[in-house]
Amino acid sequence: MDILFLGIVIFLFLLAVFDLSVGVSNDAVNFLSSAVGSKAASFKRVMIVAAIGVFIGAAMSNGMMDVARHGIFHPENLSFYDVIAIFMAVMVTDIILLDVFNSLGMPTSTTVSMVFELLGASFVVALFKIAAPESTLAVGDLINTEKALSVILGIFLSVAIAFVFGTVVQFLTRLIFTFEYKSRLKWKVGLFGGVACTAIIYFMLLKGIKDLTIMTPELKAWINDNTMLILAVSLVSFTVLMQLLHFLKVNVFKVVVLLGTFSLAMAFAGNDLVNFVGVPLTSLASYQDYAANGGGDLHGFMMGSLNGPAQTPFYFLIGAGMIMVVSLATSKKARQVTQTTVGLSAQNQGDEMFGSSRISRSLVRGALNIFSWVSDHTPEGVKRRLAMRFDTSRQQNEDGAAFDLVRGSVNLMLAGMLIAWGTSMKLPLSTTFVTFMVAMGTSLADRAWGRESAVFRITGVISVIGGWFITAGVAFIGAGMVVCLMHLGGVPVMIAGGVIALTLLIRSNIRFNKKKKEETSDTLFQTILSTENQTEVWNLLRIYINEKERMFLNFGAAVYADVISGFADDNGKMLSKAEKALVTEKDVLKGQRRKLTLCLRRVTPQVAMEKSAWFHLSNNMAMSITYNLRRINEVCKEHVDNNFKPLPAEYHSTLDEIKNRVVELFVESEAAIDESNPEVIDELRRRCETIKQELSRHSREVYEHLQNGDPSDMTVAYVYLNLLQESRELVTALRKMLRASGKLNLAPSHYRSFSYTTN
Repeated sequence: MDILFLGIVIFLFLLAVFDLSVGVSNDAVNFLSSAVGSKAASFKRVMIVAAIGVFIGAAMSNGMMDVARHGIFHPENLSFYDVIAIFMAVMVTDIILLDVFNSLGMPTSTTVSMVFELLGASFVVALFKIAAPESTLAVGDLINTEKALSVILGIFLSVAIAFVFGTVVQFLTRLIFTFEYKSRLKWKVGLFGGVACTAIIYFMLLKGIKDLTIMTPELKAWINDNTMLILAVSLVSFTVLMQLLHFLKVNVFKVVVLLGTFSLAMAFAGNDLVNFVGVPLTSLASYQDYAANGGGDLHGFMMGSLNGPAQTPFYFLIGAGMIMVVSLATSKKARQVTQTTVGLSAQNQGDEMFGSSRISRSLVRGALNIFSWVSDHTPEGVKRRLAMRFDTSRQQNEDGAAFDLVRGSVNLMLAGMLIAWGTSMKLPLSTTFVTFMVAMGTSLADRAWGRESAVFRITGVISVIGGWFITAGVAFIGAGMVVCLMHLGGVPVMIAGGVIALTLLIRSNIRFNKKKKEETSDTLFQTILSTENQTEVWNLLRIYINEKERMFLNFGAAVYADVISGFADDNGKMLSKAEKALVTEKDVLKGQRRKLTLCLRRVTPQVAMEKSAWFHLSNNMAMSITYNLRRINEVCKEHVDNNFKPLPAEYHSTLDEIKNRVVELFVESEAAIDESNPEVIDELRRRCETIKQELSRHSREVYEHLQNGDPSDMTVAYVYLNLLQESRELVTALRKMLRASGKLNLAPSHYRSFSYTTN
């Protein structure tokens, strides 16, 4: 039995390797987004700086190992078996939870997930202990709720404080530097750099290196006693240094951003990411204590030894640091999570990652009303002054940057200051929440949330914040359910849980890589947005539109065939599959409309005027075809699900012929658009008219059957009639789509008028 539990401990270390990999992918957003978004350096150099910070923070940290040892539960009242079950449940739940968030591109808090998983698992084990007939224990004897309450308090404090401070500080900073900051530096940049670097050093002293192994009690006491002196010397020294660097043509803002990235990476690795090692290390310490005392009763040996301080072997920390660095350098999910924050804070409107929601629309409308009221009561001179300082048309971003270096510097400086201030005031501010909400506040102050992007950005922020709250709930419930199964099922269930977690993780990564391959077409969209030549933009845009039209026609042919076959064969599963595909396609078409509208803004006004009507007609007809298919599928699915009378045999050959004709029309339309052949497109439009006439004839035949046929066939006949009528509308929409595609493929003419009809 001892060997079996040693195997479980080793398995926990294996899970910890995956957990570290997933965790660093998630937390990369916190220390990479400002440097990546402002293009302070190449991505490779930013990763090198972050990797050095991560390695130093992990390798020299005692971290928060004590959280796993006695921060959530009272180990003296828990047995060796209880503790191992709790740790196994925590690791399994954490891997699945964080990987789901990473796959969705949503940043979450590793501290919250770990604490609430420990709390949920410990709570369920405590219920088992209390329910035992011989037990005299109460919940307070088993659970330490103080840590969980501090994390909950930290959520509310972090979100509100960070967002407000981010907005106010960035507003004042932009008043000083404006968007045309490169020509307004002079003596201001030295002082700004001095303040920023001093804030970052203060953050490193109080948060980043406070738990490093080199920090002896004497050194900590000296720093606490001389904090103001250290800050004063740092402010003077860094101000002089930054001013000298500016005179030497060194970009001070890039120095601040890279230094801030290093400090945040070190703090996250040393204080947050090292949590993942805490669980397997504590399980190893538990096993060593159990084995040293002769083993024996798994349920009778209590773990009071965990009340002592953690003594973390140095080589474990070195190994954790290496795993973090490798994961940071190779993880594609780390880049996706970073893109979420960068996308939500980008200065210019782009491809928005989130849709619109009712609450975001209400918030934007309320904000516009407040802004209008403030504007009406603000003197004209003040408004002119503010308009000059906040003229976004003069922004001086680095090539390809989502925002400028001024905002990137404020993001890192302010995040460090707030986290350090919260630490000194004993306020449990979450580093994850602070860094994200500061970025959102600074983007709001910089007017990055314009009227055409605000609802999407706010929906994204609400989604991320909601994800944090969901993390706590899901972590608590998930770990509780897993530990319940393990407590009842014993060691076999523990091993099965670990295997399932690894299997899901591997499967998730395979699906993630497949999804990224399917999204390669969006590189063309990014190329269009980054191309300056307007003629080249139109050529690329025409290729992009053709590609999307062909993809839709291929989709339409497949779904129409599935719907008709599902109805004819009385196959409900096929109709359910088609229903899901149509719901997804609706969102795809809405996203394409936003993307292509952005692209059309980059061509000449003459081309945009001439082509936009045809583009919108094409997109509208694609959406109309989707609605036709959904209406056909909805009626057919309801009929089949209710087990009503299937389609009579005499209709099968006719329906099969209709399906083949329409599917063939879709396929040939796809080929015609690919070849951009106007003659073939005109011929296909004439065929559409022929098919419409045939569908009308079949509809009249069904009407006659309804008047003279068997009443028992009326229900299925009405479904069949609906199918024919919607198919006719579908072909009509396809005909208009072909006309729009033909017009889009014509070379633009700036000197001739054009008429817009939908015939």
